[in-house]
Amino acid sequence: MPLSSAEFRFSTMPAPGERASAQGAVLWLLRRHGVLTSVQLAWCYLGLCGLSLGAAGFFGSRGFSSAMTGVLLALLAVGTAFVLYARHAGDAEKILLQGGQLVIELESAGRTERAEFRRESVRVEPRHGDGSLIEVSGQGRTVQVGRHLRAELRPLLAREIRWALRDR
Repeated sequence: MPLSSAEFRFSTMPAPGERASAQGAVLWLLRRHGVLTSVQLAWCYLGLCGLSLGAAGFFGSRGFSSAMTGVLLALLAVGTAFVLYARHAGDAEKILLQGGQLVIELESAGRTERAEFRRESVRVEPRHGDGSLIEVSGQGRTVQVGRHLRAELRPLLAREIRWALRDR
């Protein structure tokens, strides 16, 4: 008996009437939970730069010549932190079960790693016990997933993937 989307906590399933090729597919999309997107972060930084440089210019015109140097160093430090944050703002893990294939795509800092497994030979296990990353292995390849999920929820995700692999 096929599973319904109500029986899955972390995945999405195509609704009836969607593309025929997507019927029976299950997708788990795990993303980083950030407050700001990269574009929003850039606008925030530009606003911070404007305010800071305006204040430094005001105090510099009043005789505080070191104000501009301090502000530039602070903006450089904040800018570096923002760039490091923005590099990983779009990180995600996509796990797709469709037909006889389990496809995993891991995106980190703009790079994507893809692994495909035959459903009948894939294993899904916690790496070192409860709360650890989930290890998906088969055909001599191993991939770890669950980075963007709280540790106490990873065993539930592993169970859900195993259930979907068995049921479909």
